[in-house]
Amino acid sequence: MHLQVFLLASAQALFQIVSVLVMTIGGLAGSILAPSPEFATAPIAAMFLGTAISTVPASMWMSRAGRKVGFVTGASLGMLGGLLAAAGMMTSSLILLCAGTFLAGTYQGFAQFYRFAAAEVSDEKFKPRAISLVLAGGVVAALVGPLLARWGGDLMQPTYTASFLFLSAASAIAIGVLLGVNVPKTVDTEDDRANERPLSAIVRQPTYLVALFAAVTGYGVMILAMTATPLAMTHHHHDLSSTVTVIQLHVLAMFLPSFVTGSLIARFGVLTIMQAGIALLVAHVLLALTGTGFYNFTAALIMLGVGWNFLYIGGTNLLTRSYSSAEKGKAQATNDLTVFLVGLCASLSAGVLQNTIGWQALNLWLLPWLALAAAAILWLQLSTKRTAARA
Repeated sequence: MHLQVFLLASAQALFQIVSVLVMTIGGLAGSILAPSPEFATAPIAAMFLGTAISTVPASMWMSRAGRKVGFVTGASLGMLGGLLAAAGMMTSSLILLCAGTFLAGTYQGFAQFYRFAAAEVSDEKFKPRAISLVLAGGVVAALVGPLLARWGGDLMQPTYTASFLFLSAASAIAIGVLLGVNVPKTVDTEDDRANERPLSAIVRQPTYLVALFAAVTGYGVMILAMTATPLAMTHHHHDLSSTVTVIQLHVLAMFLPSFVTGSLIARFGVLTIMQAGIALLVAHVLLALTGTGFYNFTAALIMLGVGWNFLYIGGTNLLTRSYSSAEKGKAQATNDLTVFLVGLCASLSAGVLQNTIGWQALNLWLLPWLALAAAAILWLQLSTKRTAARA
């Protein structure tokens, strides 16, 4: 159990290097090739489009073929994507660059199920920590991803070509790690299949809806602000080194709390930790409104990272309580498809919003969204207490 979680955490680290690298330089590379500033974030949007398109097929196929086959396939697509993105830079082709990041997104479509695989190899007591520890693999990505983006920036010409080759190399190493993963294929009994509910019945559960909305909120808010950050910092005359440092600290804040988030959920309850995540995202907005200096960006992005961690891990933990083994394929796929569709919209709109209303106004508009998410979690908390009181 612990070995499998370690391998999944290692694979998560390598996958997150790919994701962080694209998030760090995708908009900057796009701005070099895009015909207008509004299309600068197209490579990042292409990554989320790839994730959205591949999520459901990946989940359904892995339900039949097994986790290992799916995970190795995803990493192989990431390796090819890095090569295509590098070719896009070398040929000054935005379309080829976006095709490469699209394939990196399909890699994400498979890799996002690492956390569910960790839950599947763990017993009930270890499950919250297993999910957290796998996501903690992103700590390595926080240290390595932005550095690879910066080192590869001018290592080869055109700019950022080597960065995308590093992306391909990280995916290749991930293939080797994933060959050691062994997630037992679930064998559903006749009773499991007989009691399997339609997707509409699963989704209508209050627990599922709140878990989904929390994950959508954490991911959507984080992607919108993170995608806009490099463009906003460039607009306010910060250099690439400063931007990389801010993104690095942000990604550390996303994943470093994972070492304790599972324990916090066990001690204080999942809904309490999710509310704490909302509070931290509100703190991000308030800090973003204080100014556009280096330390303003740094403090805001750290709060953004920790808030995402609490909401995303909490939402994942809550979601696993809403479906049976026979229902996991469609329940997980629907959740993650929705999350990444919102991520796609957020990444597409980040460049437009940054160039039209600016960094601070963009963040201000996040407050109503966060208020609605806080209300949904509070409603589930009160509903759960009423149900317990009646029982």
